Amino acid sequence: MAGVAVSPASLLDVIAEIAEISANTGVFKKDCADLARRVCLLTHLVEEIRDSPQTPTEEESDASSSLVSCECDWWSDLVVGLQAAKRLLSAATCFQARESSVSILNECYRIHEGFARFGIQCSAFLDEQVSEIRCVLIVKEGAAKRISFQFQCVTWKLEKALGNLPYDRYDISDEVREHVELARLQLRRAMQRYGSLNSKKFSTALSEPTEKDSSSKVTEKLECIPETIHSNIPSSDEKKLESPPRRKSSSASLAFFLSKDADIERLEKAITKTNDDNSKKSDNLTIPEDFLCPISLELMKDPVIVSTGQTYERSYIQRWIDCGNLRCPKTQQKLGNFALTPNYVLRSLISQWCTKHNIEQPGGYTKNCEGEVSAIRALVRKLSTRSLQDRRTALSEIRSLSKRSSDNRILIAEAGAIPVLVKLLTSEDVETQEKAVTCVLNLSIYESNKELIMLAGAVTSIVQVLRAGTEEAKENAAATLFSLSLADENKIIIGASGAIPALVNLLENGSVRGKKDAATALFNLCIYEGNKGRAVRAGVVNPLVKMLSDTSSHRMVTEALTILSVLAGNKDAKTAILRANAVPTLIALLQKDQPRNRENAAAILFAICKRDKEKLILIGKLGAVVPLMELSRDGTERAKRKANSLLELLRNSSQKLC
Repeated sequence: MAGVAVSPASLLDVIAEIAEISANTGVFKKDCADLARRVCLLTHLVEEIRDSPQTPTEEESDASSSLVSCECDWWSDLVVGLQAAKRLLSAATCFQARESSVSILNECYRIHEGFARFGIQCSAFLDEQVSEIRCVLIVKEGAAKRISFQFQCVTWKLEKALGNLPYDRYDISDEVREHVELARLQLRRAMQRYGSLNSKKFSTALSEPTEKDSSSKVTEKLECIPETIHSNIPSSDEKKLESPPRRKSSSASLAFFLSKDADIERLEKAITKTNDDNSKKSDNLTIPEDFLCPISLELMKDPVIVSTGQTYERSYIQRWIDCGNLRCPKTQQKLGNFALTPNYVLRSLISQWCTKHNIEQPGGYTKNCEGEVSAIRALVRKLSTRSLQDRRTALSEIRSLSKRSSDNRILIAEAGAIPVLVKLLTSEDVETQEKAVTCVLNLSIYESNKELIMLAGAVTSIVQVLRAGTEEAKENAAATLFSLSLADENKIIIGASGAIPALVNLLENGSVRGKKDAATALFNLCIYEGNKGRAVRAGVVNPLVKMLSDTSSHRMVTEALTILSVLAGNKDAKTAILRANAVPTLIALLQKDQPRNRENAAAILFAICKRDKEKLILIGKLGAVVPLMELSRDGTERAKRKANSLLELLRNSSQKLC
């Protein structure tokens, strides 16, 4: 956010104000306390930035109309995040729970039936009262949703800022770095915990008033109903009433809460306006429900499909995903991926409907889409031109377009680019080959394109690039094979194509990035049982075992252990691991490495020693018992199981020897 001119001294004042906000009351008191504590961890960071020689004084800043690097995105994010945190904490601490909105609505519906017994005049009076009560309740529920959503947004903003912090520029001390990393770790965990807006915690919050006077407003409305009516209304124990159908209101939709400028006053006004205009809407043209975005309840201009099959307006679902939500807003199913596929059929139907009813089409997307398709088809035609420079230019543009969005990947594939690109993989021109394999990689990200790439016979050409291409081309070829192998049926085809020996060679001799791409592809391919033997015969074990003892800054211990843990169940792989003298290194990793690495080391040792007394005796002599006991106490759940199983085998083995 360019132009955020706030000095470190001013930001320290904001942190101090946040620390003074009482977080011991309200439905969100735990969220408030956690957020305030994390913010306070940043005090020393801002102080060191203030005292850094790289930071201008306020006088210097005024002269240059710039403070701490308002040009720096990380500082802007931090300022915005902390200011938003202050506003959020002030609002959330005032959110008091007095009575359940559900019980109030049930009371309203009981009263509705009671009034029905007294005729039309009483019913008209009640309608007015209940309508006002429902408005108050919707406002209250909207406030709770907004507070919940803003906790997610503030957490995400602060974590993003800290992730881009240039420590070296401001000479931040190690102690303060630890404070910052602790705060960042806690923010990341909070993001995972918040998840979707529809969690149990938020559901509870939705039943509580947003403002202090919300309950009193509802109570006041209920009390104004004559006492004689209450006496004639059956209790909830006597009769269970069904709630009247819930009215859709675009004012109270999720879109309101996705707007950064939304506030309670706007929501209340919008709902009031909806109620005032309600009688007029029946005469208006009704938009088909399928044409409305489930989030905004507005006519869609750019409908896209998510992995659950639901369709949303692109801008709203993208904002939903960007804020860390992992579930489909409508179905609450977990999103398998975050690809947004254009719903061209629905887009066309909306366009036709708008034309038929003389309604202005939203966004003018039809012309834009047609223009994009024409431009992409022209680029695809250039791929087959005789001019080398024209081909290179077209490849560069297609590479850029295919990197940018799923829409473009679909349009490029529909324009027939894939078979042409596959032919260019075998081009003698190095630049053409590099760009072609990158284009295929980008297109393969879209699930449906994987099948088209395989049908075009791309694997053989990709393997050829992997063997003889430039370093960059090899890296992208390996990444492409990984992408294609995500489809299980492709694992068999790729494994039989000769790709595995080429990947092993890249793993052993490639660049740092090339090794990582090769490791990722090999891991995915070796999930298929038939490829494990191929990988062992190609010599994959030796380079993996060497990586286990690598101490360089580019160490790949995690990748090596992950692949070995997949291979360890294979008989030939066990023999190769033992021949490479990997057992002492694996035992050492049990003691001192990351939790995931300790887990995989234990899994490999268990696979090697299971049903093999000699190997059990060997690991016992090499000192595996103590680290295994430690792992059984403080490891991951899987690590504990493996460690306990190994210890049991060792105990049984020693008893038999006795």
